[in-house]
Amino acid sequence: MIGSLDAAVERYAAGLAEQVAAAVASGRALVPALASRLAGHGLTTDESLRDGLATLPILSKDDVLALQQADPPFGGALSPTAKVRRVFQSPGPIYEPQLDGADPWRWGPSMEAAGMGADDLVLNCFGYHLSPAGAMFEEAALALGARVLPGGIGNQDLQARAIADLGVTAYTGLPSYLKAIIDRYDELGLPRDRWRLQRALVTAEPLPDSLRALLRERVPTVLMAYGTADTGLIGYETEPGGGLVPAPGVLVQVCDLDTGAPISQGEGQVVVTLLRPDYPLVRFGTGDLSAWRLGPDGSARLVGILGRSGAAVKVRGMFLHPRQAAAVLADVAGVDRWRFVIDRVDHRDELGCEIVVHPGVDAAAVIADVGERVRSGLRFSCAVRAVDGLPEDATPITDRRDWS
Repeated sequence: MIGSLDAAVERYAAGLAEQVAAAVASGRALVPALASRLAGHGLTTDESLRDGLATLPILSKDDVLALQQADPPFGGALSPTAKVRRVFQSPGPIYEPQLDGADPWRWGPSMEAAGMGADDLVLNCFGYHLSPAGAMFEEAALALGARVLPGGIGNQDLQARAIADLGVTAYTGLPSYLKAIIDRYDELGLPRDRWRLQRALVTAEPLPDSLRALLRERVPTVLMAYGTADTGLIGYETEPGGGLVPAPGVLVQVCDLDTGAPISQGEGQVVVTLLRPDYPLVRFGTGDLSAWRLGPDGSARLVGILGRSGAAVKVRGMFLHPRQAAAVLADVAGVDRWRFVIDRVDHRDELGCEIVVHPGVDAAAVIADVGERVRSGLRFSCAVRAVDGLPEDATPITDRRDWS
């Protein structure tokens, strides 16, 4: 079994080797910042790219943020000739360009795997405000010829009624949000015989077997995919529980946390290289942990996301970073200590902020101030409550979720 997995990972990487080398070489010619990065590590020839690219140090999200701050807006990573249709902002802030062309983030194959196509009306329940998630899935659906209902997050009553009125057949969004819409549809007493939703592609949070089973009682096809705002699609299911097929248009590696070298056995960081010369993210570290496994067909697949290698935590599909939280809550008048607490209730993330209020201060006013700072600065809604004290070893984020 070990040999079979090693061979499968080697076949996958070897099959992309020439495309990767050609894309990086073209990117080097178009993007001086990439040329400088490669030259700094001795990767100056086409031969060195083929043989030594795996030795290039991993580019972290913090590295991208630092580059963008030093050379706004894209840190020198974008070709001057690239055609940018939209610009998005992720927490950091990090800015991501949407490049010209159909389905630029390549989510189409994952939607096709879930059976979506030209006959579908897709309810897209990813956010359309600043972050790219909503646009990612809309572009993919349109490229498949499907129609899109841009639902975003919220207004569940209207979304449930639209499912009945319009005959929505497909869904993209968080798995927990799909459950919430199903529950709301039933709570509103909408006709069961007008429920047409048959296919769902979910991402941005885990999909435990218990939640998938609940969803499939109403939506026969529920498949998982994985990607990031920076890279687009990275991997996707073709059958429930079969592992994530590496996406087209990228090289996916699982890399040792200490050395950064690609590995075929064991847990490591997911590292991605885009095969797109005009925006050549090369050896980009997602911060997500995964491992290789054999798919039912003997191919190399990712097992899914096993956690994070850094301090950031994903909540409701968005990252909450201790550093950003500290910046937002620094020097709040009347707050002596604070921490965020994440729980999982009825298959939905619940975020709370516990604060220790200074004696003699108006606690209600402080709670309102903290809630507004979290909403505006971190783009999260959360329940803020005053507590008498916090443990001495309390961390900025306490994750108490159970994914069983």
